[in-house]
Amino acid sequence: MSAPDFWSDSEKARAVSRQAGAVERTLRSVRELEKVIADLEVAVELAGDGQDLALLQEGQTLARQAERIADGLATAAFLSGDYDDRSAILTLHAGAGGTEAQDWVDMLGRMFTRWAEDQDFGVRILDRLEGEEAGLKSLTLLIEGPYVYGLATSERGVHRLVRMSPFDSSGRRHTSFASVDVVPDVEEAGEVEIDSEDLRVDTYRASGAGGQHVNKTESAIRITHLPSGIVVSCQNERSQHANREVAMRVLRSKLAKLQEEARQKELDSLRGVQSQIAWGSQIRSYVFQPYTLVKDHRTGVEVGDAGRVMDGWLEPFIKAYLKWKAGGRTSPGRQE
Repeated sequence: MSAPDFWSDSEKARAVSRQAGAVERTLRSVRELEKVIADLEVAVELAGDGQDLALLQEGQTLARQAERIADGLATAAFLSGDYDDRSAILTLHAGAGGTEAQDWVDMLGRMFTRWAEDQDFGVRILDRLEGEEAGLKSLTLLIEGPYVYGLATSERGVHRLVRMSPFDSSGRRHTSFASVDVVPDVEEAGEVEIDSEDLRVDTYRASGAGGQHVNKTESAIRITHLPSGIVVSCQNERSQHANREVAMRVLRSKLAKLQEEARQKELDSLRGVQSQIAWGSQIRSYVFQPYTLVKDHRTGVEVGDAGRVMDGWLEPFIKAYLKWKAGGRTSPGRQE
């Protein structure tokens, strides 16, 4: 990066900069872990026979800190894909269940937002389509931070909700479905080549809240990529130009994911591996009645506190998925 001609090839320079940033983050964690372990060794030595309660408590705090850092490094070791270090774009769609499913999309959007905020990631709404009565028909979130895509791939698939519906006057139990798609954020146009001849661009008036300007002009954009059939839309920005930029960013990200899947499919065919996760498959169930339980059907991980999961506690599922994906195929079981 210190070479005089480093930025002469901007695309290559950006790739190297991202790689350098990832390495630097790992090094910072390793150095922090070394420092904590050194402090812990001193605390243990000074504690002697264990009579000094203050030193014992300090040692316990340092041990928990070391465990947290080591756990983060272990998780990062599974994130070696081409786009794993990128930010991510999550697109949620309501499935079977009508208003109940649309409310489920709203709930999942809140869950992912809480998770992102807990991890100090940035969250931005790129597009949202309101439901007729309640909830959302669809929601697109940009979650920005290091390795968000690698972590969030665990959420790709169909999420199932079982609960007593607040929209049913009879208080019956309902089952609803929502799909979650996760693609890497591809910011630069040069990373994925798109021929303008392959695009159909439609404009329309934005719906929902947004003020006079948004609702009285055709500022919303819908772009169809004809070769792949991918359709993206954006209506959250104030101008048609801004909506187009965001829509193109989402389109590049979806095409990057297609390329990644094509490469993986080729590798799997060479290895003789049959894909075990397909789009549209049910990956996780969230049961609120008659008991509370969240279960991941791929890894077998179960969490009894459904409320905590809905508040963004996704770590047990993410960690187990990364190990499962890497080939561990272990089922850690129930976690409280």
